[in-house]
Amino acid sequence: MIEGVVIKNLVKYGDERGWLAEIFRKDEIEARPVMGYVSATKPGVVRGPHEHKNQTDIFAFIGPGSVELMLWDNRKESPTFGEKILVECGENNPTLAIVPPGVVHAYKNVGEIDAWCINLPDKLYKGEGRREEADEIRWENDPNSPFKL
Repeated sequence: MIEGVVIKNLVKYGDERGWLAEIFRKDEIEARPVMGYVSATKPGVVRGPHEHKNQTDIFAFIGPGSVELMLWDNRKESPTFGEKILVECGENNPTLAIVPPGVVHAYKNVGEIDAWCINLPDKLYKGEGRREEADEIRWENDPNSPFKL
């Protein structure tokens, strides 16, 4: 594992109406979301790799679709600096992933249909009123990036 990263299997509770999965409970998770969004990623497409200086991402991959989530610890002061992990997440493995600042992250849709991701970050994108620079180091734009999925 990578220090500060939380990977939690989510449980889908089903009945005749469909299913429900809890993705956030303040009594189980220390990070506190300040916004939320959902994205769909087409088959074969990679999002990232990038990292944040100050933001923690709280990703929920519950389906439809499946992704490979890759995480690299890029924090020189971390006891797990340089470690990487790969987790398959989504419809067949509903997963919550908490990614702290300095952990590079990327995911690739490895299925045949669009893969959905819910993100509940603890910082506003581009700050209050979108007046700040985005808190991102976009490794995907660097041809010499050490972070490859």
